[in-house]
Amino acid sequence: MGHQVLLFACTIIALLASCTSLVSAEVVEHSFHVQNRTITRLCRRQEITAVNGSLPGPTIRVNEGDTLVVHVFNLSPYNLTIHWHGVFQLLSGWADGPEFATQCPIRPGHSYTYKFKVTGQEGTLWWHAHVSWLRATVHGALIIRPKKDHSYPFPKPYREVPILLGEWWNANVVDVENEGLANGAAPNNSDAYTINGWPGDLYPCSVNQTYKLKVKHGKTYLLRIINAALNNQLFFKIANHKMKVVAVDAAYTDPYITDVVVIGPGQTTDVLLTADQVSASYYMAANPYASAAGVPFDNTTTRGIIVYEGALPSTPIMPILPAFNDTPTAHKFFTNLTGLVTGPFWNPPPRKVDEHMFITIGLGLTACNGRPGNATCAGPNGQRFAASMNNASFQFPDKISMLEAFFYNVGGIYTTDFPDQPPLKFDYTNPNNSNNAAIIMTTKSTKVKKIKFNATVEIVFQNTALIGIENHPIHLHGFNFYVLAQGFGNYNPAVDRKKFNLVNPQERNTIGVPVGGWVVIRFRANNPGVWLMHCHLDVHLPWGLATSFVVENGPTPSTRLPPPPPDLPKC
Repeated sequence: MGHQVLLFACTIIALLASCTSLVSAEVVEHSFHVQNRTITRLCRRQEITAVNGSLPGPTIRVNEGDTLVVHVFNLSPYNLTIHWHGVFQLLSGWADGPEFATQCPIRPGHSYTYKFKVTGQEGTLWWHAHVSWLRATVHGALIIRPKKDHSYPFPKPYREVPILLGEWWNANVVDVENEGLANGAAPNNSDAYTINGWPGDLYPCSVNQTYKLKVKHGKTYLLRIINAALNNQLFFKIANHKMKVVAVDAAYTDPYITDVVVIGPGQTTDVLLTADQVSASYYMAANPYASAAGVPFDNTTTRGIIVYEGALPSTPIMPILPAFNDTPTAHKFFTNLTGLVTGPFWNPPPRKVDEHMFITIGLGLTACNGRPGNATCAGPNGQRFAASMNNASFQFPDKISMLEAFFYNVGGIYTTDFPDQPPLKFDYTNPNNSNNAAIIMTTKSTKVKKIKFNATVEIVFQNTALIGIENHPIHLHGFNFYVLAQGFGNYNPAVDRKKFNLVNPQERNTIGVPVGGWVVIRFRANNPGVWLMHCHLDVHLPWGLATSFVVENGPTPSTRLPPPPPDLPKC
């Protein structure tokens, strides 16, 4: 009898907990009207594609456990999809967004509604277009706060402020990309960087186009920093102020105090800023971390202003920014981050590995195949720039999405022969191999890696010196991964496995593979579907620096991908 009473009591407690969870969860609904508009930047009027007329687009705020519903109306002249960068999309892979990976594009004049639950993560993520270069202006913050009546694992800040670092062209970005693809060369560099859509007063005609943040002395602010730039990693500093990193990519970290944040395209970093300096004005500033030697880049600086409440007018103090090629500072920042094991969603990294992969990444060339009126392309050796993983240069399908092919078992859309190892072993980081004709060429294909449900995957990403050697930010859709170790040179398992952090590694969805180096990640494939993995430098994605994981369905209905929404866009 006593056992029955105890069982009944436990059942009631579980039901009450479940009901409390259901009551606290909400449906958060937004409408995105995506269309072209003309704005003024850098002394000229420029047409851009924007959401609800703003740059950046609207900030979405949800609580963990909420369901997000976003109605997207494509009033632009371009095909469109929206990717919810870093959201796990547990059993909602149809809403992930990358064009021809999980859906066909939303055509001009059409609409589509994204609906998914945001669960198991807190912090700063973001949303952006996942078609061509539209994400240069079609993007915004996605902030996940703890459930109601739950708290942050740090003192509650006085205010939360999104800081979106962007990139600006004095041109239509779709035209810039198309020109590069047509001639096989690198597209034009940007003309400016921005903070929350404003270039800042170092650029022409931009004195009044400078982002300003007013602060109260003694108060602590949570800055949610997002790198929404297309092609550049960035250093970010605030004059005379320290920052305390408390999360990256919506995963809590052990607090780390720094005077500089390094952030790659696609990454987010949450920092606590305490306004503890003399009441005055201080510049916040960002400039590029450009690790590829001899490659032209946008070597300019954007800045905003932090103004203390009640401060007398004064010239803002400027921080000393790192040199554009300061790899030691970047490496120190990235390697000093560790996971918060007392955080609400922390799980230790799995020890048993089912799939071992060694993936070389870098640039290369593909055959020109001629151009109208021209015998050669504008890339090196008269060929086209290409990029590859394990010498497979990824090409998206265009008939149906890969996820539809997976769900309906349609053949001929992709092959499952992506190699676990590079086809040729060589001295990967030796600059003498930069233009080695025997290994520089690649071919286009749609090769993916098939993985059993719940398998643990370990990947060694090895940078190569082909064409040029640089830091590559690699983004994995659908999962967070543990960063076990990273370093320079060629990965040596006999030595480098001893460096693995299996106690409190940082969790991320985007990691910069060090210039001339390697990084090791590990994740559990517990979400069925098709998940893109690619370089988040947009110049490299259309060149083919990508592949996909096809994660098989699990054994039970709750571990199988549901059917697609009836209104999923068709190709």
